[in-house]
Amino acid sequence: MSTNFDLAIIGAGPAGYVAAERAGKKGLKVVLFEKRELGGVCLNEGCIPTKALLYAAKLYDHALEGDKYGVSAKEVSYDFSKMMSRKQKVVKKLVGGVGAAMKEYHVEVIKGLATITGRSSAGITISAGDQEYLATNLMICTGSESLIPPIPGLQNTPNEILITSREILQLTEVPKSLVIIGGGVIGMEFGSFFNSMGTKVTIVEMLDEILTGMDREMSVMLRQIYTKKGITFNLSSKVTEVKGNEVIYLKDGQTQSVTGDKILVSIGRRPVTKGFGLENLGVELNRGGIKVDEKMRTNIPNVYAAGDITGFSLLAHTASREGEVIVNNLTGRNDRMRYNAIPGVVYTNPEFSGVGLTEEAAKQKNIDIKVVKLPMAYAGRFMIENEGGNGLCKVIVGSKYEEVLGVHMLGNPSSEMIYGAAMAIEMEMTLKEMQEVVFPHPTVSEIFKETVFAFK
Repeated sequence: MSTNFDLAIIGAGPAGYVAAERAGKKGLKVVLFEKRELGGVCLNEGCIPTKALLYAAKLYDHALEGDKYGVSAKEVSYDFSKMMSRKQKVVKKLVGGVGAAMKEYHVEVIKGLATITGRSSAGITISAGDQEYLATNLMICTGSESLIPPIPGLQNTPNEILITSREILQLTEVPKSLVIIGGGVIGMEFGSFFNSMGTKVTIVEMLDEILTGMDREMSVMLRQIYTKKGITFNLSSKVTEVKGNEVIYLKDGQTQSVTGDKILVSIGRRPVTKGFGLENLGVELNRGGIKVDEKMRTNIPNVYAAGDITGFSLLAHTASREGEVIVNNLTGRNDRMRYNAIPGVVYTNPEFSGVGLTEEAAKQKNIDIKVVKLPMAYAGRFMIENEGGNGLCKVIVGSKYEEVLGVHMLGNPSSEMIYGAAMAIEMEMTLKEMQEVVFPHPTVSEIFKETVFAFK
C-alpha cells in the first residue's frame, strides 16, 4: 500500500485540480486520480475548446461587419481546420499548465481509473492499476456526462449523424445543416458558432423559451437576434422520434419534422456516480447526484464531493469554489458554500450574462423587489464597439433595503463585467454603496452604474 495521504481526489476537473493545488499549497499531502486528461471535461471538451471556437467565430463576424467601422476587407473567409487545430493547441497548453501546477505543489497525479475499495479507521482505500492508496480524506469530483434521453430511434441513429458536445468538437468539416435538440447554454453556444460558419441551424426546444433559468426577457431578446441571423427555433416542441437524420417532434398538437446532416443532443448533463466504487462507501444520493451540506460534506465522515457530481450547479467556476470550501475547512478555515452569487454566461455573440435572482425567481420566492433596466447603449464604449447592436442591463434590488439581488446583461463583453455584480451581491451592497463606486470611463461596465442611478 502507498504512503498515507491527507487528501485523495478522484477527478481532475475544475473542482479536483483547483482543490489539489490549494491543498498542496497549504502543505497537505495530496493524490489526484484522473482516468483521462488533467482539466476534466471543462478544459478538454467543454468550456475551453468551445470558447476558443466561439472567439474565432466572433472575429469572423466582426470582419464581415468591418464596413460599419470604416474598415473594409475585400475577401473575408475562414479556415475551419485551423480553427480546430488552434482550439486543440490552446487545450494542450492549458492542460500542461495544470500539470505544472501539480508538480509545483507536490501533488501526486495518478493517470488511470480509480476505484474506491473500502473505508476503515485507518482511512479510505482507493485502487488504481495494481496499486492501492490510503487517504484520511476523500474528495469525489467525477463530474458529469451528456444525457441521452430515451427518445425512440435515438439509440439506433448512426454515430456519424448523432453527436454530443464531445463529438461535435472533433468534426473535420462544417455541416451544411445541424439540428440541435435542446435550447440551453450548450445548444445556444454551438448554434451560435455554426450559424456564423454558415450552417443551417434548427433548435428544437421542449419548453416555451430557450435558456431556462436565466432572465426571460433577455432570453427572448437573444432568440430574436439569432432568428434574424438565420437560426430556426421550434419552441414548445417535444421530440417524439428520431429516424436517421430526421428529428420528429410534436408542436401545437401536430407532428412535424426537420432533417440535418448532424443532430446534436444537448438536453443537459447528469452526474457520473457509477464505475468508481461509490457503492462501497454508502454515500447518500440526491436528485441523481451526491448529497452534500454547505461545507460539501457527505453523510460519510471525511468524504466530500464537489462539482457536477452533486447535481446542483453544473458550472466550472462553481466546482472550483466548492473544492476551495473543502480545502479551507480541512486546513482550519471555517468556510461554507454559497450559491446566491454564481455568475452564468452564454458565450454567444452577443454574450448573455447574469448573476443572482431573476425577476421570475423572485416572484416564485415571493421576494418583494424593484427593477430597473437600461439599454447597453447608455454606455458610450458600448456604442463605440457595437455599431448597430442592441443590448440591455437589468438590476434587481430588494424593495426594503435596496440591496443588490440580481444583475443581468445582454451585450458584449458582459462576461468580463458580471464578476463585479457578483461581488456586489456577495458583499450585500446597496444602491447607495454602488453609486459611490468609481467606474473607469469610458468602459462598457459603466452601464452597471448608470442602471443603479436610474432607480427612483
